[in-house]
Amino acid sequence: MAEFSYNGRDRNGKSVKGVLSAANEGAVADQLLRQGIVPLAIQPGGSAKSSSGGLNIDLGEWLQRPLPLPELVMFIRQMYSLTKAGISMLRAVQGLADTTSNKQLAKGLNDITAQLERGRSLSAAMSDHPKIFPRLVVAVVHVGENTGRLEESFSQLASYLENEQETRKRLKQATRYPSFVVITLVIAITLLNILVIPNFASMFASMNVELPLVTRMLLASSNFFIQYWWALILGVIASIVGVKYWLRTEPGQEKWDYWKTKVPAVGDIIERSLLARFCRSFSVMLNSGVPLTQALNLVSDALDNRYMGKRIIDMRRGVERGESLSKVSKVSNMFSPLVLQMISVGEETGSIDELLMEAAEYYEREVDYDLKNVLSKIEPILIGGVAILVGVLAMGIFLPMWSMMEMAGGM
Repeated sequence: MAEFSYNGRDRNGKSVKGVLSAANEGAVADQLLRQGIVPLAIQPGGSAKSSSGGLNIDLGEWLQRPLPLPELVMFIRQMYSLTKAGISMLRAVQGLADTTSNKQLAKGLNDITAQLERGRSLSAAMSDHPKIFPRLVVAVVHVGENTGRLEESFSQLASYLENEQETRKRLKQATRYPSFVVITLVIAITLLNILVIPNFASMFASMNVELPLVTRMLLASSNFFIQYWWALILGVIASIVGVKYWLRTEPGQEKWDYWKTKVPAVGDIIERSLLARFCRSFSVMLNSGVPLTQALNLVSDALDNRYMGKRIIDMRRGVERGESLSKVSKVSNMFSPLVLQMISVGEETGSIDELLMEAAEYYEREVDYDLKNVLSKIEPILIGGVAILVGVLAMGIFLPMWSMMEMAGGM
Protein backbone atom coordinates (compact mmCIF):
# COMPACT_ATOMS: atom_id res chain seq x y z
CA MET A 1 0.00 0.00 0.00
CA ALA A 2 1.34 3.41 -0.98
CA GLU A 3 0.53 6.81 0.48
CA PHE A 4 -1.21 9.49 -1.59
CA SER A 5 -1.85 13.13 -0.70
CA TYR A 6 -5.12 14.64 -1.91
CA ASN A 7 -6.96 17.93 -2.19
CA GLY A 8 -10.75 18.02 -2.55
CA ARG A 9 -14.05 19.53 -1.45
CA ASP A 10 -16.45 18.12 1.14
CA ARG A 11 -20.26 18.15 1.17
CA ASN A 12 -20.27 21.79 2.32
CA GLY A 13 -18.02 22.85 -0.54
CA LYS A 14 -15.07 23.50 1.79
CA SER A 15 -11.52 22.65 0.73
CA VAL A 16 -10.02 19.61 2.46
CA LYS A 17 -6.68 17.86 2.14
CA GLY A 18 -4.95 14.90 3.69
CA VAL A 19 -3.13 11.62 3.15
CA LEU A 20 -4.59 8.16 2.43
CA SER A 21 -3.04 4.73 1.95
CA ALA A 22 -4.27 2.77 -1.07
CA ALA A 23 -3.12 0.54 -3.90
CA ASN A 24 -3.39 3.29 -6.53
CA GLU A 25 -4.85 6.73 -7.25
CA GLY A 26 -8.16 5.27 -8.40
CA ALA A 27 -8.63 3.52 -5.06
CA VAL A 28 -7.98 6.84 -3.26
CA ALA A 29 -10.60 8.57 -5.43
CA ASP A 30 -13.11 5.82 -4.64
CA GLN A 31 -12.49 6.19 -0.90
CA LEU A 32 -12.94 9.96 -1.06
CA LEU A 33 -16.15 9.79 -3.09
CA ARG A 34 -17.61 7.29 -0.61
CA GLN A 35 -16.85 9.83 2.13
CA GLY A 36 -18.66 12.57 0.22
CA ILE A 37 -15.42 14.29 -0.83
CA VAL A 38 -14.92 15.19 -4.49
CA PRO A 39 -11.17 14.87 -5.22
CA LEU A 40 -9.52 17.73 -7.10
CA ALA A 41 -5.91 16.48 -7.01
CA ILE A 42 -4.30 13.18 -5.96
CA GLN A 43 -0.53 12.87 -5.87
CA PRO A 44 1.83 10.07 -4.78
CA GLY A 45 3.65 10.66 -1.51
CA GLY A 46 2.72 11.89 1.93
CA SER A 47 2.92 15.62 1.17
CA ALA A 48 1.48 17.72 -1.63
CA LYS A 49 3.84 18.64 -4.41
CA SER A 50 4.49 22.30 -4.99
CA SER A 51 4.32 24.16 -8.25
CA SER A 52 5.68 27.47 -6.91
CA GLY A 53 8.01 27.82 -3.95
CA GLY A 54 6.26 25.35 -1.66
CA LEU A 55 2.78 26.63 -2.43
CA ASN A 56 0.43 24.23 -4.17
CA ILE A 57 -0.70 26.84 -6.69
CA ASP A 58 -1.03 26.41 -10.44
CA LEU A 59 -1.33 29.94 -11.83
CA GLY A 60 -2.43 28.69 -15.26
CA GLU A 61 -5.22 26.62 -13.75
CA TRP A 62 -6.26 29.51 -11.48
CA LEU A 63 -6.64 31.83 -14.50
CA GLN A 64 -8.38 29.16 -16.59
CA ARG A 65 -12.04 29.79 -17.38
CA PRO A 66 -14.66 27.03 -17.13
CA LEU A 67 -15.29 25.04 -20.29
CA PRO A 68 -18.19 26.56 -22.29
CA LEU A 69 -21.38 24.58 -21.85
CA PRO A 70 -21.85 23.83 -25.60
CA GLU A 71 -18.39 22.21 -25.68
CA LEU A 72 -19.21 20.10 -22.62
CA VAL A 73 -22.55 19.02 -24.14
CA MET A 74 -20.83 17.99 -27.36
CA PHE A 75 -18.20 15.98 -25.45
CA ILE A 76 -20.80 14.14 -23.34
CA ARG A 77 -22.95 13.39 -26.39
CA GLN A 78 -19.92 12.04 -28.28
CA MET A 79 -18.89 9.90 -25.30
CA TYR A 80 -22.39 8.44 -25.20
CA SER A 81 -22.27 7.56 -28.90
CA LEU A 82 -18.78 6.00 -28.64
CA THR A 83 -19.55 3.93 -25.53
CA LYS A 84 -22.81 2.78 -27.10
CA ALA A 85 -20.84 1.65 -30.17
CA GLY A 86 -18.63 -0.51 -27.93
CA ILE A 87 -15.41 1.51 -28.37
CA SER A 88 -13.01 1.21 -25.45
CA MET A 89 -12.81 4.15 -23.06
CA LEU A 90 -9.14 4.79 -23.81
CA ARG A 91 -9.69 4.92 -27.58
CA ALA A 92 -12.79 7.09 -27.19
CA VAL A 93 -11.09 9.70 -25.01
CA GLN A 94 -7.95 9.76 -27.15
CA GLY A 95 -9.97 10.09 -30.34
CA LEU A 96 -11.95 13.04 -28.95
CA ALA A 97 -8.72 14.67 -27.74
CA ASP A 98 -7.32 14.49 -31.29
CA THR A 99 -10.48 15.84 -32.98
CA THR A 100 -11.72 18.58 -30.66
CA SER A 101 -10.99 22.18 -31.63
CA ASN A 102 -11.06 23.43 -28.03
CA LYS A 103 -7.48 23.60 -26.71
CA GLN A 104 -8.57 23.53 -23.07
CA LEU A 105 -10.63 20.37 -23.59
CA ALA A 106 -7.91 18.74 -25.72
CA LYS A 107 -5.30 19.34 -23.01
CA GLY A 108 -7.57 17.87 -20.35
CA LEU A 109 -8.45 14.82 -22.44
CA ASN A 110 -4.80 14.11 -23.21
CA ASP A 111 -4.08 14.13 -19.48
CA ILE A 112 -7.07 11.84 -18.86
CA THR A 113 -5.79 9.47 -21.55
CA ALA A 114 -2.41 9.27 -19.81
CA GLN A 115 -4.12 8.54 -16.49
CA LEU A 116 -6.34 5.85 -18.06
CA GLU A 117 -3.22 4.17 -19.41
CA ARG A 118 -1.87 4.05 -15.84
CA GLY A 119 -5.01 2.25 -14.71
CA ARG A 120 -6.89 5.13 -13.15
CA SER A 121 -10.68 5.32 -13.50
CA LEU A 122 -12.34 7.85 -15.82
CA SER A 123 -14.19 9.68 -13.03
CA ALA A 124 -11.04 10.00 -10.91
CA ALA A 125 -9.12 11.38 -13.89
CA MET A 126 -11.95 13.81 -14.72
CA SER A 127 -11.98 15.07 -11.12
CA ASP A 128 -8.47 16.49 -11.67
CA HIS A 129 -10.00 19.01 -14.12
CA PRO A 130 -12.77 20.84 -12.23
CA LYS A 131 -12.77 23.73 -14.73
CA ILE A 132 -13.70 21.30 -17.50
CA PHE A 133 -15.92 18.75 -15.74
CA PRO A 134 -18.31 19.97 -13.01
CA ARG A 135 -18.68 17.92 -9.83
CA LEU A 136 -22.13 16.73 -10.93
CA VAL A 137 -20.68 15.24 -14.13
CA VAL A 138 -17.86 13.53 -12.22
CA ALA A 139 -20.29 12.04 -9.69
CA VAL A 140 -22.66 10.63 -12.33
CA VAL A 141 -19.75 9.12 -14.29
CA HIS A 142 -18.36 7.60 -11.08
CA VAL A 143 -21.69 5.93 -10.28
CA GLY A 144 -22.02 4.73 -13.88
CA GLU A 145 -18.59 3.08 -13.65
CA ASN A 146 -19.43 1.33 -10.38
CA THR A 147 -22.83 0.09 -11.58
CA GLY A 148 -21.80 -0.86 -15.11
CA ARG A 149 -24.25 1.70 -16.55
CA LEU A 150 -21.75 4.21 -17.93
CA GLU A 151 -23.54 4.44 -21.27
CA GLU A 152 -26.81 5.29 -19.50
CA SER A 153 -25.00 7.84 -17.31
CA PHE A 154 -23.67 9.66 -20.38
CA SER A 155 -27.16 9.63 -21.91
CA GLN A 156 -28.68 11.18 -18.76
CA LEU A 157 -25.94 13.78 -18.56
CA ALA A 158 -26.37 14.70 -22.23
CA SER A 159 -30.12 15.22 -21.80
CA TYR A 160 -29.65 17.25 -18.63
CA LEU A 161 -26.93 19.49 -20.08
CA GLU A 162 -28.84 20.05 -23.33
CA ASN A 163 -31.90 21.19 -21.36
CA GLU A 164 -29.66 23.45 -19.29
CA GLN A 165 -28.20 24.95 -22.46
CA GLU A 166 -31.64 25.64 -23.91
CA THR A 167 -32.80 27.32 -20.69
CA ARG A 168 -29.76 29.61 -20.67
CA LYS A 169 -30.34 30.54 -24.31
CA ARG A 170 -33.97 31.46 -23.63
CA LEU A 171 -33.00 33.62 -20.64
CA LYS A 172 -30.34 35.44 -22.68
CA GLN A 173 -32.82 36.08 -25.49
CA ALA A 174 -35.36 37.46 -23.02
CA THR A 175 -32.87 39.90 -21.45
CA ARG A 176 -31.17 40.98 -24.69
CA TYR A 177 -33.74 43.64 -25.67
CA PRO A 178 -34.00 45.31 -22.21
CA SER A 179 -30.20 45.35 -21.91
CA PHE A 180 -29.88 47.00 -25.33
CA VAL A 181 -32.43 49.69 -24.41
CA VAL A 182 -30.75 50.47 -21.07
CA ILE A 183 -27.29 50.73 -22.66
CA THR A 184 -28.68 52.99 -25.39
CA LEU A 185 -30.28 55.26 -22.79
CA VAL A 186 -27.00 55.58 -20.87
CA ILE A 187 -25.13 56.50 -24.07
CA ALA A 188 -27.85 58.99 -25.06
CA ILE A 189 -27.77 60.73 -21.65
CA THR A 190 -23.98 60.99 -21.80
CA LEU A 191 -24.01 62.52 -25.30
CA LEU A 192 -26.78 64.96 -24.39
CA ASN A 193 -24.87 66.21 -21.35
CA ILE A 194 -21.62 66.63 -23.25
CA LEU A 195 -22.71 67.82 -26.72
CA VAL A 196 -26.29 69.13 -26.69
CA ILE A 197 -27.07 70.83 -23.37
CA PRO A 198 -23.91 73.07 -23.37
CA ASN A 199 -25.17 74.74 -26.57
CA PHE A 200 -28.45 75.62 -24.88
CA ALA A 201 -26.56 76.75 -21.76
CA SER A 202 -24.82 79.57 -23.65
CA MET A 203 -28.17 80.68 -25.11
CA PHE A 204 -29.88 80.67 -21.71
CA ALA A 205 -27.03 82.68 -20.20
CA SER A 206 -27.62 85.48 -22.74
CA MET A 207 -31.35 85.60 -21.89
CA ASN A 208 -30.68 87.01 -18.39
CA VAL A 209 -33.87 85.44 -16.97
CA GLU A 210 -34.49 83.20 -13.98
CA LEU A 211 -34.33 79.58 -15.17
CA PRO A 212 -36.79 76.90 -13.99
CA LEU A 213 -35.60 74.24 -11.54
CA VAL A 214 -35.62 71.51 -14.21
CA THR A 215 -33.37 73.61 -16.46
CA ARG A 216 -30.95 74.38 -13.63
CA MET A 217 -30.74 70.66 -12.85
CA LEU A 218 -29.94 69.85 -16.49
CA LEU A 219 -27.27 72.55 -16.66
CA ALA A 220 -25.72 71.39 -13.38
CA SER A 221 -25.66 67.81 -14.67
CA SER A 222 -24.03 68.91 -17.92
CA ASN A 223 -21.41 71.01 -16.09
CA PHE A 224 -20.57 68.06 -13.88
CA PHE A 225 -20.13 65.78 -16.90
CA ILE A 226 -17.85 68.29 -18.64
CA GLN A 227 -15.76 69.49 -15.68
CA TYR A 228 -15.55 66.29 -13.67
CA TRP A 229 -15.49 63.63 -16.38
CA TRP A 230 -12.36 62.17 -14.79
CA ALA A 231 -14.21 61.76 -11.49
CA LEU A 232 -17.03 59.95 -13.30
CA ILE A 233 -14.60 57.56 -14.96
CA LEU A 234 -12.79 56.91 -11.67
CA GLY A 235 -16.14 56.43 -9.94
CA VAL A 236 -17.29 53.90 -12.52
CA ILE A 237 -13.99 51.98 -12.31
CA ALA A 238 -14.03 52.04 -8.50
CA SER A 239 -17.66 50.86 -8.47
CA ILE A 240 -16.90 47.96 -10.83
CA VAL A 241 -13.86 46.89 -8.81
CA GLY A 242 -15.74 47.26 -5.54
CA VAL A 243 -18.74 45.26 -6.76
CA LYS A 244 -16.52 42.50 -8.15
CA TYR A 245 -14.62 42.30 -4.86
CA TRP A 246 -17.91 42.19 -2.94
CA LEU A 247 -19.27 39.47 -5.22
CA ARG A 248 -16.21 37.32 -4.48
CA THR A 249 -17.18 37.23 -0.80
CA GLU A 250 -19.69 34.59 0.28
CA PRO A 251 -22.20 37.06 1.83
CA GLY A 252 -21.96 39.31 -1.22
CA GLN A 253 -22.53 36.48 -3.69
CA GLU A 254 -25.43 35.13 -1.64
CA LYS A 255 -27.06 38.58 -1.43
CA TRP A 256 -26.59 39.19 -5.16
CA ASP A 257 -28.09 35.82 -6.04
CA TYR A 258 -31.05 36.62 -3.79
CA TRP A 259 -31.60 39.99 -5.47
CA LYS A 260 -31.60 38.33 -8.90
CA THR A 261 -34.67 36.31 -7.90
CA LYS A 262 -36.47 39.51 -6.82
CA VAL A 263 -35.93 41.65 -9.94
CA PRO A 264 -39.29 42.97 -11.20
CA ALA A 265 -40.71 41.14 -14.23
CA VAL A 266 -37.82 38.65 -14.55
CA GLY A 267 -37.09 37.58 -10.95
CA ASP A 268 -39.86 34.97 -10.95
CA ILE A 269 -38.59 33.55 -14.23
CA ILE A 270 -35.04 33.24 -12.86
CA GLU A 271 -36.31 31.55 -9.69
CA ARG A 272 -38.45 29.03 -11.57
CA SER A 273 -35.60 28.25 -13.98
CA LEU A 274 -33.38 27.51 -10.95
CA LEU A 275 -36.06 25.25 -9.48
CA ALA A 276 -36.37 23.45 -12.82
CA ARG A 277 -32.60 22.95 -12.83
CA PHE A 278 -32.75 21.64 -9.26
CA CYS A 279 -35.49 19.11 -10.02
CA ARG A 280 -33.86 17.89 -13.23
CA SER A 281 -30.33 17.58 -11.85
CA PHE A 282 -31.61 15.98 -8.63
CA SER A 283 -33.58 13.47 -10.69
CA VAL A 284 -30.51 12.62 -12.79
CA MET A 285 -28.45 12.12 -9.63
CA LEU A 286 -30.98 9.83 -7.95
CA ASN A 287 -31.64 7.86 -11.13
CA SER A 288 -27.88 7.33 -11.49
CA GLY A 289 -27.68 5.86 -7.99
CA VAL A 290 -26.02 8.76 -6.15
CA PRO A 291 -26.90 8.72 -2.41
CA LEU A 292 -29.57 11.22 -1.40
CA THR A 293 -27.41 13.47 0.80
CA GLN A 294 -24.52 13.52 -1.67
CA ALA A 295 -26.97 14.27 -4.50
CA LEU A 296 -28.35 17.28 -2.62
CA ASN A 297 -24.83 18.54 -2.02
CA LEU A 298 -23.89 18.21 -5.70
CA VAL A 299 -27.12 19.81 -6.87
CA SER A 300 -26.50 22.83 -4.65
CA ASP A 301 -23.32 23.43 -6.68
CA ALA A 302 -25.04 22.77 -10.01
CA LEU A 303 -27.55 25.60 -9.42
CA ASP A 304 -24.79 28.24 -9.55
CA ASN A 305 -26.80 30.32 -7.08
CA ARG A 306 -25.46 30.72 -3.53
CA TYR A 307 -28.83 31.75 -2.08
CA MET A 308 -30.69 28.73 -3.43
CA GLY A 309 -27.69 26.48 -2.81
CA LYS A 310 -27.64 27.39 0.89
CA ARG A 311 -31.30 26.44 1.24
CA ILE A 312 -30.62 23.09 -0.44
CA ILE A 313 -27.71 22.49 1.97
CA ASP A 314 -30.20 23.13 4.80
CA MET A 315 -32.45 20.47 3.21
CA ARG A 316 -29.52 18.04 3.19
CA ARG A 317 -28.83 18.69 6.86
CA GLY A 318 -32.48 18.00 7.63
CA VAL A 319 -32.29 14.68 5.78
CA GLU A 320 -29.11 13.79 7.71
CA ARG A 321 -31.06 14.43 10.94
CA GLY A 322 -33.56 11.78 9.84
CA GLU A 323 -36.29 14.01 8.41
CA SER A 324 -38.08 13.03 5.22
CA LEU A 325 -37.31 14.73 1.91
CA SER A 326 -40.91 15.96 1.61
CA LYS A 327 -40.70 17.61 5.04
CA VAL A 328 -37.42 19.44 4.42
CA SER A 329 -38.70 20.49 0.99
CA LYS A 330 -41.76 22.06 2.59
CA VAL A 331 -39.68 23.82 5.25
CA SER A 332 -37.42 25.32 2.56
CA ASN A 333 -40.38 27.32 1.12
CA MET A 334 -38.94 26.91 -2.36
CA PHE A 335 -41.57 24.76 -4.08
CA SER A 336 -45.18 25.15 -5.12
CA PRO A 337 -47.83 22.95 -3.45
CA LEU A 338 -48.13 20.82 -6.61
CA VAL A 339 -44.40 20.02 -6.64
CA LEU A 340 -44.41 19.31 -2.89
CA GLN A 341 -47.21 16.83 -3.46
CA MET A 342 -45.27 15.15 -6.27
CA ILE A 343 -42.19 14.84 -4.02
CA SER A 344 -44.31 13.34 -1.24
CA VAL A 345 -45.94 10.80 -3.57
CA GLY A 346 -42.60 9.93 -5.14
CA GLU A 347 -41.08 9.35 -1.70
CA GLU A 348 -43.92 7.00 -0.77
CA THR A 349 -43.88 5.06 -4.03
CA GLY A 350 -40.10 4.94 -4.53
CA SER A 351 -40.29 6.75 -7.87
CA ILE A 352 -39.11 10.14 -6.71
CA ASP A 353 -36.66 10.50 -9.62
CA GLU A 354 -39.49 10.16 -12.16
CA LEU A 355 -41.73 12.63 -10.36
CA LEU A 356 -38.88 15.10 -9.95
CA MET A 357 -38.38 14.96 -13.71
CA GLU A 358 -42.07 15.75 -14.16
CA ALA A 359 -41.70 18.64 -11.69
CA ALA A 360 -38.76 19.93 -13.76
CA GLU A 361 -40.88 19.79 -16.92
CA TYR A 362 -43.68 21.63 -15.06
CA TYR A 363 -41.35 24.47 -14.08
CA GLU A 364 -39.82 24.56 -17.58
CA ARG A 365 -43.28 24.94 -19.14
CA GLU A 366 -43.95 27.86 -16.81
CA VAL A 367 -40.61 29.43 -17.71
CA ASP A 368 -41.31 29.01 -21.44
CA TYR A 369 -44.70 30.67 -21.06
CA ASP A 370 -43.32 33.57 -19.03
CA LEU A 371 -40.40 34.11 -21.41
CA LYS A 372 -42.84 34.47 -24.31
CA ASN A 373 -44.69 37.18 -22.37
CA VAL A 374 -41.76 38.84 -20.59
CA LEU A 375 -41.51 41.65 -23.15
CA SER A 376 -45.13 42.61 -22.46
CA LYS A 377 -44.10 43.13 -18.80
CA ILE A 378 -40.80 44.89 -19.45
CA GLU A 379 -41.87 47.19 -22.32
CA PRO A 380 -44.13 49.41 -20.17
CA ILE A 381 -41.26 49.92 -17.70
CA LEU A 382 -38.83 50.82 -20.49
CA ILE A 383 -41.33 53.09 -22.26
CA GLY A 384 -42.07 54.82 -18.96
CA GLY A 385 -38.34 55.41 -18.36
CA VAL A 386 -37.86 56.84 -21.86
CA ALA A 387 -40.97 59.03 -21.47
CA ILE A 388 -39.69 60.48 -18.17
CA LEU A 389 -36.28 61.22 -19.73
CA VAL A 390 -37.80 62.90 -22.78
CA GLY A 391 -40.22 64.86 -20.58
CA VAL A 392 -37.45 66.18 -18.34
CA LEU A 393 -35.35 67.21 -21.34
CA ALA A 394 -38.31 68.89 -23.04
CA MET A 395 -39.30 70.83 -19.91
CA GLY A 396 -35.72 71.84 -19.19
CA ILE A 397 -35.13 73.17 -22.69
CA PHE A 398 -38.51 74.58 -23.75
CA LEU A 399 -39.70 76.25 -20.52
CA PRO A 400 -36.97 78.94 -20.65
CA MET A 401 -37.68 79.48 -24.35
CA TRP A 402 -41.39 79.99 -23.61
CA SER A 403 -40.48 82.46 -20.87
CA MET A 404 -38.27 84.33 -23.33
CA MET A 405 -41.09 84.43 -25.90
CA GLU A 406 -43.51 85.76 -23.26
CA MET A 407 -41.07 88.49 -22.31
CA ALA A 408 -40.58 89.42 -25.96
CA GLY A 409 -44.36 89.55 -26.48
CA GLY A 410 -44.83 91.74 -23.44
CA MET A 411 -42.29 94.21 -24.70
